[in-house]
Amino acid sequence: MYYGYGGYGGVGYGLDWTVLLLIGGALLSMLASGGMKSTFAKYSQIRSHSGLTGAMAAQRILSAAGITDVVIQPIAGNLTDHYDPRNKTVNLSQASYGQTSLAAIGVAAHECGHAIQHNTNYAPLNIRSAIVPIANIGSSLSWPIFIAGLVFSIPMLLKAGIILFSAAVLFQLVTLPVEFNASARALRMLSSTGIMGDNEISGSRKVLRAAAMTYVAALASSVLQLLRLIILAGGRNRDD
Repeated sequence: MYYGYGGYGGVGYGLDWTVLLLIGGALLSMLASGGMKSTFAKYSQIRSHSGLTGAMAAQRILSAAGITDVVIQPIAGNLTDHYDPRNKTVNLSQASYGQTSLAAIGVAAHECGHAIQHNTNYAPLNIRSAIVPIANIGSSLSWPIFIAGLVFSIPMLLKAGIILFSAAVLFQLVTLPVEFNASARALRMLSSTGIMGDNEISGSRKVLRAAAMTYVAALASSVLQLLRLIILAGGRNRDD
């Protein structure tokens, strides 16, 4: 019985053509990440007319939304901004917290969008939070279990690996509406609170759109990885 990857439709003896799926996913992620960094850098150089920092804009947005129990705090790193629903904190990176750029305010507003989602019991956010534990397990255990299934020719392990990885993909799928909705809320709040004019909002919109594309690329990359697992499992089953 031959267990080389050539048995799974390789482009040549012993070569696994499904590696191309991984390469394609990696390229998508790299392009999206590069686009995000480039767009953020561009609009980090443009100061908002309001003179508000990311932290100040975030406070104004939360106050306008009637949210008084969320803390805004700085965190280390670059583009590490996030909202933590567990302790109700809007965490802004160094490039956002004390900066007055269109990029900084746009990102800060986006994280406030998540806080507003939490405050209004936005269903997709609740679903995403609920499947975090399963997604974490899937991300960490899917590949080891799947590889063990390949090495020892155990179909149940192959299926288990695919199911676990599917949970991680599901998490990324649910993340998309959460992120897009947070950005939409952010842009509306920037306008309604008078923090930005229409010409400035277009810059922040480009930053948030570029950030959203990183989530789209991550999902596409994971779907390609899942497809690879399914193809490899199918090839092993045929060999068996």
